[in-house]
Amino acid sequence: MNTAETIRLIEKQYTRSDLPKLSVGDTIKMKVKVAEADKIRIHPFEGTIIKITGGTSMKSSFTVRKVSFGEGIERIFPMHSPVIESIQIVSKGKTKRARLYYLRDRAGKGAKLAIEHEKVATATAPVS
Repeated sequence: MNTAETIRLIEKQYTRSDLPKLSVGDTIKMKVKVAEADKIRIHPFEGTIIKITGGTSMKSSFTVRKVSFGEGIERIFPMHSPVIESIQIVSKGKTKRARLYYLRDRAGKGAKLAIEHEKVATATAPVS
């Protein structure tokens, strides 16, 4: 067994399959485990994904930005981290860029992304 196979086996143990497919511009609600003194509590965090690095590998991570009390907060999470309790996609944003750093300079309505509407395939019956 060579080194690459060993690494692949170890990564397979820690890879999470319960996460939704995330993309830049998505607004997500997530629950994060926070250790306080002798107990662990669940902390909600909701924001927009402004960056995803590393694709789907174990080294991948994503940056979530939210504005709280007028102050911008960004947190970087490893994709397969055990700290993440759950992730729920609230809305999908329409973007043309891979990095949304320009949101840092905007406030209010200017910091919002257009919502991407899902295209629904409709089947039409042949007219006889």
